[in-house]
Amino acid sequence: MSSRTETSAARASTSNPPGQWRFFVFSAIGIFMFFVPVTIAGKNTIPLDHLVTAIQKYAEPVVPFAILALVVLGTLRPFVSGSWRASTTRTIFAVLNVLGLVVAVVMLTETAPSWLAAEGIGPFLWEKLVIPVGLIVPVGAVFLALLVGYGLMEFVGVIVQPIMRPVFRTPGRSAVDAVASFVGSYSLGLLITNRVYREGKYSTREAAIIATGFSTVSATFMIIVAKTLGIMDIWLTYFFGTLVVTFIVTAITVWIPPLSRISDDYHPDATPQPEEMVTHDRLGTAWREAKGALAEVPGFWSNIWSNLRDGTLMAAAILPSILSVGLIGLLLAEHTAIFDWIGWIFVPFTWVAQLPEPVLAGKAIALGIVEMFLPAVQAAGVESLVTRFVVAVVAVSQIIFFSAMVPCILATDIPIKIWHLVVVWFQRVVLTILVAAPVAHILL
Repeated sequence: MSSRTETSAARASTSNPPGQWRFFVFSAIGIFMFFVPVTIAGKNTIPLDHLVTAIQKYAEPVVPFAILALVVLGTLRPFVSGSWRASTTRTIFAVLNVLGLVVAVVMLTETAPSWLAAEGIGPFLWEKLVIPVGLIVPVGAVFLALLVGYGLMEFVGVIVQPIMRPVFRTPGRSAVDAVASFVGSYSLGLLITNRVYREGKYSTREAAIIATGFSTVSATFMIIVAKTLGIMDIWLTYFFGTLVVTFIVTAITVWIPPLSRISDDYHPDATPQPEEMVTHDRLGTAWREAKGALAEVPGFWSNIWSNLRDGTLMAAAILPSILSVGLIGLLLAEHTAIFDWIGWIFVPFTWVAQLPEPVLAGKAIALGIVEMFLPAVQAAGVESLVTRFVVAVVAVSQIIFFSAMVPCILATDIPIKIWHLVVVWFQRVVLTILVAAPVAHILL
């Protein structure tokens, strides 16, 4: 066969790849698992959450030991691979992982000292964070292969490109990332982001923007925040208000340092695949991009295995850090006044926003850097609905918190520095207060 004939055959194969049904069937399964709330046994949430809950319930005797195995893997891997020497940050976190492993062992064996066994410390980290995250990341990774591996990301990316690129400075394909993060989980969102970044489809700056701008806690965790603050009777106002405020804040932070100054280079081991700008025949182009992705996807089981492996390794990297960094942060919040002092930084903004309890709101909001749920606990007894609403929105829109989110980001290949994360957290908190307060005053 001549080279011209081979080229024509390859082009024809790419333009009309076999098995186009995979785009519709596998993408539909992925959408269903991540985005379609279903009520089972009185609980309304996405099917993936139901699946993880079922695993947690019916495999209860095994789950803690599986989680411990992940913690052991995550603790030992940096020392075995030598990655702990790569930077000062990685060295510090490798040492902290050892502390996380010790915490995991004493929690599992129920030999924790009284200060660690306190309900809001050890049990909170182990039962509310580590076990759910340790299950949802690997299990979610399997369905993630269906959601983003068969052309849906490329198809949606072309359709929403006119919004994403000028507003958020990210490719259109990041819209799938954003929705998966908001509806599903920040850990799954980061799993998507890291995979696409490693494939060369996000630049470093784009990956950093997506990781710090869209990877919020899940909608199901928002329900817990709303219940704690007594605002479930305005759930739809809270949910959609938080969605809009979060994306408005992201649209602002991407244009200012430090995010605006992060390199626009690509992953060093990837072939850059920047998204091409589409100016006409958007629907036809979207379908061609989807078919191009279908032509390149590996075999079904290979794709599933690759995602399961990545999800397992990410979970292993995250869990020890949650148990160590999260523990340190919770102890500081519980036994020191450091966050009371930090809270005064936000009082001028809560006062300008005319929140009825500006000092209390500022101090509650400051706790979010440790764990996103703590502001809700601190403000639960506040009388003002406006204050409770704003605190609830900030808890989600701030995105950055050290008990879990920061370890998740540091477990990816995205080279974002800790001081970047702290500055972005401060920016997002201030902007959220100033954007959410007027909304609360108008609607409530």
